[in-house]
Amino acid sequence: RTGDASGLPDAVELAYGDVGDADSLAAAFDGRDAVFHAAASVEPWLPDPSVFTAVNVRGLENVLTAAKRTPTVKKIIYTSSFFALGPTDGYVADETQQMHKGKTFCTEYEKSKVLADRIALQAAAEGVPITIVYPGVIYGPGKLTTGNLVSRILIERFNGRLPGYIGDGYDRESFCHVDDVVSGHIAAMEKGRVGERYLLTGKNLSFMHIFNMAANITNTKAPYFHVPLWLIEIYGWISVFISRITGKLPLISYPTVRVIRHQWAYSCEKAKRELGYNPRNLTEGLAEMLLWLKNEKLIKF
Repeated sequence: RTGDASGLPDAVELAYGDVGDADSLAAAFDGRDAVFHAAASVEPWLPDPSVFTAVNVRGLENVLTAAKRTPTVKKIIYTSSFFALGPTDGYVADETQQMHKGKTFCTEYEKSKVLADRIALQAAAEGVPITIVYPGVIYGPGKLTTGNLVSRILIERFNGRLPGYIGDGYDRESFCHVDDVVSGHIAAMEKGRVGERYLLTGKNLSFMHIFNMAANITNTKAPYFHVPLWLIEIYGWISVFISRITGKLPLISYPTVRVIRHQWAYSCEKAKRELGYNPRNLTEGLAEMLLWLKNEKLIKF
């Protein structure tokens, strides 16, 4: 019920439900033939970590329970996360190569998505008509939520609050434009095979490359130095301490730094082949996003 539906067209019929309440979901699903389950708590840190289990794990269980009670539902598209597959230090993974080892986790969010992924795969094995998609690091115009991390970091960069590169550039993420991810979800509903997993990812680069590309696009200067991760981690601990006092969630917390110490590189060839997924050129997508940030007066260049 806390989801923001203000961006939807007026013609869209709204049915309200709560992932914490299977009965409300069954009522919302009634008469629908497909369900997109994209609700999640995506923060790298929360003062109450039980929220991740309640929303990301129990929420999926409730969606599955409600769908089983709704005869009209013929397909479920579940939005997982690249975190569910685990880090890929030194190589590029696909849907078959990598399964999260589940021994250590950078964030409670990552742990919850791994647990939820296992539930989704078990449901598929039991015959539930579920298809699982795994977006990468999503970027593009839109609300500055935690899921829009690239925009938020570039705002800090262009407003002088992040003067250098984040770390030494070892990190590697798979960047994907929000509109491409949306198209990938629709394609998964129309073409995705039941029980299959599809990575909706993109170009694998570090945030150092993102900063350099942003500088080239805007004809501004790239950073002159690297901010070491140990220093950013100290800042993250301080930010968490302040957050506990103020109640405002930090932009960078110490679990975020744990993520950046790894690589998360993935191939989307299966989605391209089976779904027609076609991620746009990263330079083109970043240029669009930066222009939007400028027009919204969030950055200057």
